[in-house]
Amino acid sequence: MTEQKKLFDEISKLSTEQRNPNSTEIDSLPTKEILKIINDEDKTVPFAVEKELPYIEEAVEIIVHALKNGGRLLYFGAGTSGRLGVVDASECPPTFGTPYGMIDGFIAGGEAAMFRAQEGAEDYEDYGAKDVEKAKVTAKDVVCGIAASKRTPYVIGAVKKAKEIGAKTLYVTCNPRETFDIEEVDVAMCPFVGPEVVMGSTRMKSGTAQKLVLNMLTTTSMVRMGKTYENMMIDLQMTNKKLVERSKRIVMTITDVSYEEAGEYLDKADGHVKTALVMILADVDLDEAKVRLDKADGFVRKAIK
Repeated sequence: MTEQKKLFDEISKLSTEQRNPNSTEIDSLPTKEILKIINDEDKTVPFAVEKELPYIEEAVEIIVHALKNGGRLLYFGAGTSGRLGVVDASECPPTFGTPYGMIDGFIAGGEAAMFRAQEGAEDYEDYGAKDVEKAKVTAKDVVCGIAASKRTPYVIGAVKKAKEIGAKTLYVTCNPRETFDIEEVDVAMCPFVGPEVVMGSTRMKSGTAQKLVLNMLTTTSMVRMGKTYENMMIDLQMTNKKLVERSKRIVMTITDVSYEEAGEYLDKADGHVKTALVMILADVDLDEAKVRLDKADGFVRKAIK
């Protein structure tokens, strides 16, 4: 059997490549009915993710431990999966104040693949392994492979190399857990969403499921690391006018100070929302607020007690 025929047979068996019986007549339907089918199928995605919560919990514990001990969370994916990883990683610094590089995303084909498909870039395990080496992955890091089909060579290569180095490894796929055959992955998260509305278009339900999982991984990890107060993000970076005003509003909401006072405290705290909050809530100066936050491991609740 040729390599091409083996690949054909492998792909043919994937759930993400099957026909969806609920959308077989989609090409003959009016717009309203097409939208209804897509919407009905999308409604099933959160329930598929819900079944994976125990595994997502395991993954979060691994991530938090790594980030607290000098490690990084690194996503590796191709196509839609790769773009989702890059997007999730890129939004962590402005949202949660993480240092650039602590959470990072890598896509088969490099930066150009974010905007235009780089055909063939995902077809070789070596490419994934080389990107892991370029990222200087160490045993402190966590490498998370993302592949709707689970079989993407680039992703498998990255995960294998990371495991070889001694890093913790995670995997997000939308094929059933029982078909997961990548050896020695620490935690696999497998929200099974079934066939897509348009056969093989994994940017749809599979992409949505992956996005939900990545949201959970980083957001929950950040909450566990003291990046929020109640349900408000308090470690954001004031890097644009919107974030400056959001920072003021957060300080005002939590402390009941005026708009002007919020701005003054943020200026004194060099734009650091957490520090401004501790200064106000604990009625301490800048230096004392910093000491308290350091002792409290960055948690405002602990720092003000």
